[in-house]
Amino acid sequence: MKYNIEEIYRTEGVPEYTFVTPPNYNEILVDMRSPGKPVIIEGQSGTGKTTVTKKIIEQALPHQEFAYLSARKAADLPEIIKISNGELLGKFIIDDFHRLGNDIQEKIADLIKLAAEDPDHEQHPKIVIIGINKVGSELIYLVHDIAKRCGIHKVHPADEGRIKEIVARGEEKLNIQIPRPEEIFAESRGDYWLTQLLCQSICLGNGVIETLEERNTLNYDINEIRDRVVSRLENNYKDPVKEFSRGKRFRATNDPYFKLLKAISEQDSSIVDLNELANANEEVRGSINNIKERRINVLLESKPVCERYFYYNSDTKNFAIEDPALFYYLKHLDWDKLRKECGFRETDRNYEFDFAISFAGENRDLAKLISDQLTLLDCTVFYDEYYEANYLGHAWSDQFKRIFGESSRLVVCLLDRNHKDKIWPTFERECFIPRVEERAVIPIYLDDSVFPGIPRDIVGITFKIEDGIDEGRVTDEIVFKLEERLENA
Repeated sequence: MKYNIEEIYRTEGVPEYTFVTPPNYNEILVDMRSPGKPVIIEGQSGTGKTTVTKKIIEQALPHQEFAYLSARKAADLPEIIKISNGELLGKFIIDDFHRLGNDIQEKIADLIKLAAEDPDHEQHPKIVIIGINKVGSELIYLVHDIAKRCGIHKVHPADEGRIKEIVARGEEKLNIQIPRPEEIFAESRGDYWLTQLLCQSICLGNGVIETLEERNTLNYDINEIRDRVVSRLENNYKDPVKEFSRGKRFRATNDPYFKLLKAISEQDSSIVDLNELANANEEVRGSINNIKERRINVLLESKPVCERYFYYNSDTKNFAIEDPALFYYLKHLDWDKLRKECGFRETDRNYEFDFAISFAGENRDLAKLISDQLTLLDCTVFYDEYYEANYLGHAWSDQFKRIFGESSRLVVCLLDRNHKDKIWPTFERECFIPRVEERAVIPIYLDDSVFPGIPRDIVGITFKIEDGIDEGRVTDEIVFKLEERLENA
């Protein structure tokens, strides 16, 4: 028989001829066929979670009648919601579970607990959950005693023998020989999907698009294959990577998203805990800390092209690149070239914050409103309450010296008699007054108080608080002006 290359080395869908079982295939199978036992299958993209699940259904449980649902498919969400509300019985596979809202996840976690505790399995749905790394631990966080009642599995990467088996099965069907399969294993690092892509690319590079009449040994250089694959992937992924890197609102200095992607590309896993990543990388710690609480979610919500490829949970701080092809592309990207294409400006000084806001406690509501609105405009703002968790155990005095004295591009000070009289605002002024000569201090005059070291003729913003704080006035008279000033900083 003749086979087409895309049938044998498959980069989309479930491989028919080159599927190999992962090392823990039987453990997953046993839990899936166990009546009533909930199953959680987790792992990073490319490990074959969905493929393994579908193969178990096809090969071992053909009569179990599982319904396959995905949180990515809008048409499946009503069914998933019905399941979470206890309205449906049966057997269900819920893929991309991590993309569901926390309320739905919690309801399904409660269902799982009930199903595991009740010996009458017919009264509860049989649920198999598929998600990225830590979906199991996140469920345990929602329902603490769920672990011992579930089958929680991580699909293990292939060892060298299994990768060679994938290569060999394809060789047999296409009547070819691919030498040095150990190089394919080293390049793929046990990733099932990437192995398929590399083998397909080797075949295409040798003009093999279907089964050969006579057996042929294919020639390849693994570095050339890598370049070929990256070039092929660029058409799909260059735009979403560029859009993510530029943030919600592009500014030539707004590059923390770019730094985040670059740092992730240097990791072994496409799923990372941003707290751990920040703590392990001094150079990008500030950038990651500035966007991990809210700004990443704002970016993903504002750009559907980014939300399609990147996942982030601001509660757990798990960031995921869910497409294995995209992760491979990022690992071999020319980051200097991308930085130039994005339009980022090289500066002699790398600031941790765009703005730091100095204020007295009486003006906290105004300071928070300014901070929140600047954050929505994708500015990095030091407002003390945003960063309390980051500085636990540190002395505020040391942090304020650094933040107001050197780590903020611009200092915004809400000046009035309270700022003049109180100890902490006075300390902050001592930190940032030397920067008046740099034109880095922007006063917002709330009354007519005079401050030594801040000449009254410095151009600032006069803003009188009358009966309450008018958000529209704050936006028009303060926030938009600050953003425009930042553009010219």
